[in-house]
Amino acid sequence: MKVEELAVTGAFVFTPDVYPDHRGSFVSPFQQRAFASAKGAPFLPVAQTNHSVSRRGVVRGIHYTVTPPGTTKYVYCAAGEAIDIVVDIRVGSPTYGKWDAVRVNPRDFRAVYFPVGVGHAFVALADDTVMSYMLTSAYVPEYEKAISVFDPDLGLPIPGDIEPIVSERDSVGPRLAEAAEAGLLPDYQECRAIEERLLRSAS
Repeated sequence: MKVEELAVTGAFVFTPDVYPDHRGSFVSPFQQRAFASAKGAPFLPVAQTNHSVSRRGVVRGIHYTVTPPGTTKYVYCAAGEAIDIVVDIRVGSPTYGKWDAVRVNPRDFRAVYFPVGVGHAFVALADDTVMSYMLTSAYVPEYEKAISVFDPDLGLPIPGDIEPIVSERDSVGPRLAEAAEAGLLPDYQECRAIEERLLRSAS
């Protein structure tokens, strides 16, 4: 498995080997040894797994979890294709306001690791796109917040040849600067401390 750090501090993309044969293919999108080498933690303590299914043009995000409690995500595309986007919204982070994007699909099976406190968005490029998530804490609706994926100051890579389909909640999300001014964003140092505790909780 190939491991690369993304432009957002603490975020990684994992690219596994895919083994095709006359029946189809076999792949392991998550491998503990590779994860441990990247994060310096023995294990990813998964509390919940999620799937989302989206039609072409669906844009989800930018979503983040209130910190504390915070959560980390390990995300890959099990069907279809998407642009998966990690956005650094952690106040005080050396890469605050930066983002990176990874094309994900079930051919390469790239997986993206989202550290505590960062924002997550994706754009579905095909009908029936399935995004699979592993999370280190349970999903609690009142802890989940959103920032506008259309914030012009961020300039996220939403293709011009799609008509974005967004939820009502995502359509009214504030810009990053507005969320910062309102004190709604997570603190970088606190996020790092929580992430370290989460990743070492299973050791």
